[in-house]
Amino acid sequence: MKKQYTNPKELSTPRFYTHAVSAEGPGKLVYVSGQVSWDAGGNVVGKGDMRAQSEQVFRNVGAALKAAGAGWSDVIKMNGYMVGMSAERVGAYREVRQRYLQEGALPASTLVGVEALVHSDLLLEVEVVAVV
Repeated sequence: MKKQYTNPKELSTPRFYTHAVSAEGPGKLVYVSGQVSWDAGGNVVGKGDMRAQSEQVFRNVGAALKAAGAGWSDVIKMNGYMVGMSAERVGAYREVRQRYLQEGALPASTLVGVEALVHSDLLLEVEVVAVV
């Protein structure tokens, strides 16, 4: 499936995402539910630590993508939900995120600050859409 990454000149130049991503041709869409920093046993990894939680969240998203026959290079949309959003926490999240994504092929992305997630120790949830 052909993917096109577009940043219109009428919009600001994004550093961490692409304004619009389109996919054309035969292929498969993969929707990954929001992943949090639970390990395989359902335990919270990195309580109080955004970097540690981001690491676990991105490992979990990667595992879900792989199980569905997709990879990080197939991700075209990413939504993140962060508790206690601050410059420091966003920086830690972005540091981890950049290791999984390819410069020049960044997904359309949204990061939203939220009051809470499903468990009081969770700081981050990430969901993605991929096209293979």
